[in-house]
Amino acid sequence: MARITGIGGVFFKSQGDRAALAAWYQKHLGMALEDFGGAILRWPEDKAEDGGLTVWHVADAESQWFSPSESSFMINYRVDDLGEMLEQLRAGGVEIVGGPESHENGKFAWIMDPDGNKVELWEPMLWDNKNKDA
Repeated sequence: MARITGIGGVFFKSQGDRAALAAWYQKHLGMALEDFGGAILRWPEDKAEDGGLTVWHVADAESQWFSPSESSFMINYRVDDLGEMLEQLRAGGVEIVGGPESHENGKFAWIMDPDGNKVELWEPMLWDNKNKDA
């Protein structure tokens, strides 16, 4: 049986100016934009100890996980240093709507993009109960 082997891309519509939204991701999250206006994220650039993985999950219709966004999706971006990323975001005037939090599989924080989409930031760590307080 053929099967899914990973996430090949993340695509969503802008609520306004597509180029301005892409520029926001470039400025505040370090997304390196290509000539076509999008970005290509390569696993070899990710130095996390988990070796690189992507989580896929379907939330219940009643889930408040994506709140305060009204979008039916949330994108999780792996980051190499969540503390430094949060400093950059605050310096750039981006509101942190949640976190940072430490869990068994890493550190998390949440922001909203200019289109009102909740964005999850994740500094991955190998699954370990001692990471809860890291």
